Amino acid sequence: MRVLVLGSGAREHALVARLAADRDVGDLVAAPGNPGIARVARTIGVKLDDLDAIAALADHEQIDFTIVGPELPLSLGVADRFHDEGRLLFGPTAAAARLESSKAFAKAFMARHGVPTARFRVCGSLDQALSVVRSGEFGPPMVLKADGLAAGKGVVVAPDRAAAERAVLDAMRDRKFGAAGETIVIEECLEGPEVSFFCICDGTRAVSVGTAQDHKRIFDDDRGPNTGGMGAFAPSPLVDAVLEARLMREIVDPVVAGMAAEGHPFRGFLYVGLMLTAGGPKVIEFNVRLGDPEAQVVLPLIDEPLLPLLVAGATGRLTQRFVRLGAERLAAVVLAARGYPDSAESGQEIVGLDAAEAIPQVSVYHAGTAKAHGRFVTAGGRVVTVVGRGLDFPEAIARAYVAALRISFDGMQFRHDIGRKAFAYET
Repeated sequence: MRVLVLGSGAREHALVARLAADRDVGDLVAAPGNPGIARVARTIGVKLDDLDAIAALADHEQIDFTIVGPELPLSLGVADRFHDEGRLLFGPTAAAARLESSKAFAKAFMARHGVPTARFRVCGSLDQALSVVRSGEFGPPMVLKADGLAAGKGVVVAPDRAAAERAVLDAMRDRKFGAAGETIVIEECLEGPEVSFFCICDGTRAVSVGTAQDHKRIFDDDRGPNTGGMGAFAPSPLVDAVLEARLMREIVDPVVAGMAAEGHPFRGFLYVGLMLTAGGPKVIEFNVRLGDPEAQVVLPLIDEPLLPLLVAGATGRLTQRFVRLGAERLAAVVLAARGYPDSAESGQEIVGLDAAEAIPQVSVYHAGTAKAHGRFVTAGGRVVTVVGRGLDFPEAIARAYVAALRISFDGMQFRHDIGRKAFAYET
């Protein structure tokens, strides 16, 4: 089968690497890909917001099956376009992708279908948002979310009213997130540990493919601004078989049934961001694709061929109730460029990638990298993700950090506490 993977980040590198191990995968193409992906697949430059170019590429390469990595092309309707043209693609339609592309839609959907989540208000004007903040209805602390896609950075946890007002002004007056912040969602601040729960859905059924825990803040001890993710570990020690069954029963199954009932069957990866509160698990957010860096620690644990699972999801033929997962533990450390997340310094030479990958049970996934004069250089905020595997979390984390310290570039920054939470949970 000729397979096309859309995307250029570490998530897509992990996806391509995982697919390359499947015997049913023939020619493997990534668009636009990155220099790390180019080591295991052919890469072809294409803009992910150009659906005409994507369709033309699939036609020219005689692609049998397309897998979408990032959210942007899904929100623009690449799945609709491919369906109309009779092409097989794994990923939701634009209408179904609103679970991620519109926080307001997602919250209203959950309210309609009884999916547990935080109390909320949707605000379509600056005056309304400021009024809700000042009313004290949700705190402080309170959570403010840009309605649209904001590269994982459109969420502010405001500890006091002044911070909440500042977040409203940033989004709605100063347009910090562009059109994504024209509407915002204000909600109560839930308390408890966060967990990421991943499923493959085929429109009527879903199957769990793993759990992880992410580290969003830029600095150690969860300080500083939110990022796209500075590290992760998997599986989550907090999710046992009993809790997993509850998550499927109370959240995933109602979402899949609700989307189908509303005429938008959901086919693709469903990422459920959860808060495990004293009152039970509640949804923080949905993503309609794998997370990054969670994908880098979840995908390697799937202990059976991945391609047949994705094809079954895309064709509505997902029959198995369980996916076999490995017993190892994985930890991922993101190496970021100076200035991230507000900006990113590019063009710095990266050294030590081969030395890091030479360590047993270590993988290095490229994100913001480029090739210049035969050398790897930085070309984005999150540059690479270093993943260590082990029989337990201490072993996996130690491997990840030993490997990370073999890599260097000017301005490199990373968190030093990735996975520390796992120690506490397992002791």
